[in-house]
Amino acid sequence: MSSQPASSTQAASDPSVVAEVTRPLTMDTSPRLLPDVANDTAPQFQTTIDRVGMSGIEVAILLKGEDGVLMRTPAKVDAYVSLDDPATKGIHMSRLYLSLQNELHTEFSRKQIERILGRFLETHAEMSQSAYLKFSFEHMIQRASLLSDNRAWRSYPIQVEALKKGTEVKYRIHVRLTYSSACPCSAALSRQLLQQQFEEQFDGHNWLSASTVLNWLGSNNTLIAVPHSQRSHADITVDLDGSRDGLPFDEIIKRTEGVLNTAVQAAVKRADEQEFARLNGENLMFCEDAARRMKSAVDPMPGVVDYRIQASHFESLHPHDAVAIVVKGVPGGMVP
Repeated sequence: MSSQPASSTQAASDPSVVAEVTRPLTMDTSPRLLPDVANDTAPQFQTTIDRVGMSGIEVAILLKGEDGVLMRTPAKVDAYVSLDDPATKGIHMSRLYLSLQNELHTEFSRKQIERILGRFLETHAEMSQSAYLKFSFEHMIQRASLLSDNRAWRSYPIQVEALKKGTEVKYRIHVRLTYSSACPCSAALSRQLLQQQFEEQFDGHNWLSASTVLNWLGSNNTLIAVPHSQRSHADITVDLDGSRDGLPFDEIIKRTEGVLNTAVQAAVKRADEQEFARLNGENLMFCEDAARRMKSAVDPMPGVVDYRIQASHFESLHPHDAVAIVVKGVPGGMVP
């Protein structure tokens, strides 16, 4: 039989040729065994690996607000397990991903995190002995204005880390605050210039009325120097023990903002701005002062076994930052 394709003339005169030419192509739909390189091959260098997994996984978590309402919040997740079998080529990435996604329909909590970690180890029981998670997200809190009847949202960057080995789960929480810091040195130098200006203005006057001084203070003559302030960051990291059930990032924010007294504001009218200026004047702070204040707030927190606090003042006077760091001082713990 000729292997040449049928011509149009042959197809027109021979029905069998027509049937052969017009028969539809078919796909083999029978199930096939897909290749699994991770299971079917051995690693060239056989050794253990501390963490294997994925970083930056996009998820949505359910966070409870101050009013008790659950809010869906975007987050990024790092998910890892250890690879403790040196003869295993690789882990099952899809098992980590699906285990994570399948557990995020309930409130974000320690219980939820521990279910995910447990599932990581269940699906890698033959090769892994530890599992790790890190959630990074923006925690939204509604804040009242200082004096006016307004409220607006503030955003706080949060990271929650959890490491499971055996039956033990260790937690670490990172919180970033933004606050204002007015420089004590700049304030003192400005006051000196004000005193000097007053002395030059009223030298030789034996008596001054209160109204004269009041009018002078309200004039442009007194605004000869302004103390500099800067937007500042507090980065607070705490390690938790098993004595408390929650994830206390709200408590960390409340305690540390409470001792700083100069958290940046959202909705601001002129009365709020004036009150903010007053609070800055009452709370002049070097970075050392801010670090000490926050240490006094975090130190008595129940369930905190270690901490690291960094106060970073983004100087308006210099092109560099002023930084102070304090740690709890636990042997073998966090380092400055």
